[in-house]
Amino acid sequence: MADRPANEAPYRLLDDVAFGDGVHVGPFTNLYGCQVGDGARIGPFVEIQRGASVGERCKISSHTFICEGGVVGDEVFIGHGVTFVNDTRPRATNDDGTLQGSGDWELIPTLVERRASIGSGAVILAGVRVGAGALVGAGAVVTRDVEPGDTVAGVPARVLARAADLRAPHSNG
Repeated sequence: MADRPANEAPYRLLDDVAFGDGVHVGPFTNLYGCQVGDGARIGPFVEIQRGASVGERCKISSHTFICEGGVVGDEVFIGHGVTFVNDTRPRATNDDGTLQGSGDWELIPTLVERRASIGSGAVILAGVRVGAGALVGAGAVVTRDVEPGDTVAGVPARVLARAADLRAPHSNG
């Protein structure tokens, strides 16, 4: 792991990031306390928070937010403006009115497995697993697990095609 990406770009906050070989990071990015695997491409205006990880040979498009607890497997495509969520009950304050701190809420990890694709503008809610090779349509709100190879879209995301259906032979009758 390296301490710098392979390219130069202006206006980047890169703090305590473990970079794999050949990682490219665009301008206007905030990456801190995270890991980015070999050959990954991180677009402009992306934020990846402490404790998140991005696998090898991923493409993370502009304006995407991967919060703490987000785990992105190898060879994953993430479209523009995708948002990950890591809390099912977000609140600004505790019952007594004091601002919540790191110990006042439960971090719920989210997993995107190898070769999955997430369309632009999708929202991936806390605790969801997007299975290997799955496809999440643009603008979808993923509220529950997506099985490997399935295609989902909509609000909330619903299955449009199952992996098994995509492998079935076609007939002309």
